[in-house]
Amino acid sequence: MVILAVGTFVLGVDGFVLPGLLSDISRDLSVSVAAAGQLTTVFAVAYAVGSPVIATLAGRVDRRVVIGAGMGAFLVGMVLQAAGASFGVVVAGRVVAALGAAAFQANAFAVAGVLAAPERRARAFAVIGAGSSLAAVLGVPFGLLIGQVWGWRGTLWTIVVLAAVAAVLAGVFVPSMTLPATTMRERLAVLVNPRIVMLLAVSALVLAPSFLLMAYASAVVGVSAPGSADAILVALLVNGAGFFLGNRLVGWVAERVASLRVIVAGLGVVAVAAGSLPVVQRWFGPTLVVLFVLGVLGSMLFIPQQNRVFAAGGDVAAVALSLNGSMNYVGTAIGAGIGGVVLANGGAGWLGPAAAVLAAVVLAVALGTAPERRAARPAGAVR
Repeated sequence: MVILAVGTFVLGVDGFVLPGLLSDISRDLSVSVAAAGQLTTVFAVAYAVGSPVIATLAGRVDRRVVIGAGMGAFLVGMVLQAAGASFGVVVAGRVVAALGAAAFQANAFAVAGVLAAPERRARAFAVIGAGSSLAAVLGVPFGLLIGQVWGWRGTLWTIVVLAAVAAVLAGVFVPSMTLPATTMRERLAVLVNPRIVMLLAVSALVLAPSFLLMAYASAVVGVSAPGSADAILVALLVNGAGFFLGNRLVGWVAERVASLRVIVAGLGVVAVAAGSLPVVQRWFGPTLVVLFVLGVLGSMLFIPQQNRVFAAGGDVAAVALSLNGSMNYVGTAIGAGIGGVVLANGGAGWLGPAAAVLAAVVLAVALGTAPERRAARPAGAVR
């Protein structure tokens, strides 16, 4: 499991460190920060679309081969980005890297689920997920420090080296195995269930408000600390610490509080925190508090929503969960896409209000699924 966690760490470093490099990328490639931020959108869309397609095409292929090839493709994508002389080449590299990440990550969890005993399966998933948490806390400051010394390309070349190590480890230590394949028809058949479709829509939106802000963290922090690379590093480190804390808390909370209540409360806090940014954004300290809160909730909202999808999935729960994973990246794309439009047309001061409005909309959509939950209760059941 630790070997697979190395891979999720590498993928996590890439995802978390990018917002801190946007200013350098935009200057080097002669594009706006808003345009550079769409690299997050491109990655998310490619991952969301590619994940079910790759899962279907590689359904009967040895999982060790798929995992190793996935990390290899991610490595190639990172090389294209690190060496890319134009924005178009970097965008192409993001697409290739996203497809590789999709192949690696989904199969890493699938292999872990097979290798672990049923009573240890949750712990196995947690070990793999810990790679992303560790990336948020340690990988981001490390990557940004390298960026300050050798530029954004130096950070990406470092990720290339880490990806090469992860690919070799996966090829050597991941056991050979094949798993039952799921056809595209079976995957799409899940979408005839309106309840699952509604819940997947919530999954696609629940993380969007946080990503709207975090994709442009450098612009958010730039209001109180313009041009300060150290301030961006501290901000992303604080957000990563919040992400790590939320990842540790979510299991405990999910066992004690109904999933919908966690989601509604969390989105409410996100709306308030984001809505306060126009006031507090002038000061660095209060801005850090908001980013910390977004980090905590960013890692706490998706798991309860995943539980709801699993409960609604019934006999097709496994397929529903695979689609739910793609929805995570759809949410990233929606948030980063809206954030780019807002930043380009209204400036950094409007990012907070936009995220607050989006959180309120998502909260309303989530509440709209509550009657389905009530309808699913047996008559006379205690709520």
